[in-house]
Amino acid sequence: MITLEGLTKRYGATTAVDSLDLTVSPGRVTGFLGPNGAGKSTTMRMILGLDSPSAGTALVDGRPYAAWPRPLTKVGALLDAKALHPRRRARDHLIAMARSNGISVARVDEVLSTVGLDAVTRRRAGQFSLGMGQRLGIAGALLGDPEVLMFDEPVNGLDPDGVRWVRHLMRSLAAEGRTVFVSSHLMSEMQLTADQLVVIGRGRLIADAPVADVIAGSSRTTVAVRVPDQSDLAVLRERLAVDADGVESVDGRLLVTGLSAERVGDLAYELGVRLHELVTERASLEEAYMELTAASVEYGVTNSQGDAEVESGVAVAS
Repeated sequence: MITLEGLTKRYGATTAVDSLDLTVSPGRVTGFLGPNGAGKSTTMRMILGLDSPSAGTALVDGRPYAAWPRPLTKVGALLDAKALHPRRRARDHLIAMARSNGISVARVDEVLSTVGLDAVTRRRAGQFSLGMGQRLGIAGALLGDPEVLMFDEPVNGLDPDGVRWVRHLMRSLAAEGRTVFVSSHLMSEMQLTADQLVVIGRGRLIADAPVADVIAGSSRTTVAVRVPDQSDLAVLRERLAVDADGVESVDGRLLVTGLSAERVGDLAYELGVRLHELVTERASLEEAYMELTAASVEYGVTNSQGDAEVESGVAVAS
């Protein structure tokens, strides 16, 4: 378990992490989301003792990371896949890590096989592709068979098969009762991988909830209605407009926000309107994330009309 209490980090006049209170529990994958500059990497570095908090505490199972005598057997982490000597061979890199924490060489070979690098153990790390470097970093995180695992953008550089492998790995580690804390900008992957989501913006907590709850809270969840008779469609639209937050006609259908599919169906029944379609179209995690973080984006561009845009999962504002 990871516990943050009032965790704060300031760099001069800039507050990177602002009084963050958070518990990351075992037995589930917790996704850690936020725009660039939100404080995600700084938070992870403070958990690992790489940065000192300006205030507050970051504890792993009740202790600071540095207080554990063999920390790799308590916490495994991948924050930067390139943070290793480029001339060191992959196996030698892991052996050096293992010896620092009293871990056997047999475990080194085991994790190299787990991540699919057993055929390139003698290759120098500097010759690795980005995806291979990520696999080596994941091997290092798994080396001590730890109870807590932290990953910052673990699927960068991986092909689709590699991305799917990481997804299954994260979920299997959580199923074993471990604490799995994963930072990523890939909303579609987080929607498939995470059980719980923590969203921060400008160093402050925005949301801490199950994935389904974050998506359900989006105003972009709509009910789609298709009516074969155009006169009935007009009647239903007029009635729905009384109770709904919004009713929009798109491609011959009504898109209704603010009412459940059950309520829309009941109103249609009361009016005697025959329906050919009644379905809830839920927002994606990306759409829900955009709403949550719209006021927390630090870097933005505008389009040629000067309007706000959204690019690659990051909201951008005028």
